[in-house]
Amino acid sequence: MLDATDRRLIAATQEGLPLVAEPYRELAERLGLEASDVMMRLERLLAQGAIRRIGAIPNHYALGLTANGMSVWDVPDDEVAEIGARIGALDFVTHCYERPRHLPLWPYNVFAMVHGRTRGEVRAKVAEIAAIVGPAARAHDVLFSTRILKKTGLRIAA
Repeated sequence: MLDATDRRLIAATQEGLPLVAEPYRELAERLGLEASDVMMRLERLLAQGAIRRIGAIPNHYALGLTANGMSVWDVPDDEVAEIGARIGALDFVTHCYERPRHLPLWPYNVFAMVHGRTRGEVRAKVAEIAAIVGPAARAHDVLFSTRILKKTGLRIAA
């Protein structure tokens, strides 16, 4: 269960950590806590699954990565975990996950996001994935982004 301080901490971090040299100390000062308490609470919330991760979320467009393609793969269901792990370990794949098929129209069950400066760069990276997956990939495609969507996670009030 979250206590009132946990809720205030989560609310204070939902929009990101402060962009300062010591972000936990800055949060602690804002919340009237010790920096060690902020870090301990965040570690506990991670361990409990109340929060999933603490990490940077880059703006790909601001970095010049304007060609964004979701590669989709039809691989045998009993090989998804192993193939997904290999794809997800690639430094140019930002996220990789399994999704259900919707036959007969949608045979794909593995999704892997690839960013690049051009669509040609993305296609070349997808070709690298195809070489790694080999014949286990019965089919694949790339779905390119056509517009920027606002990305936000679940928000709670303090």
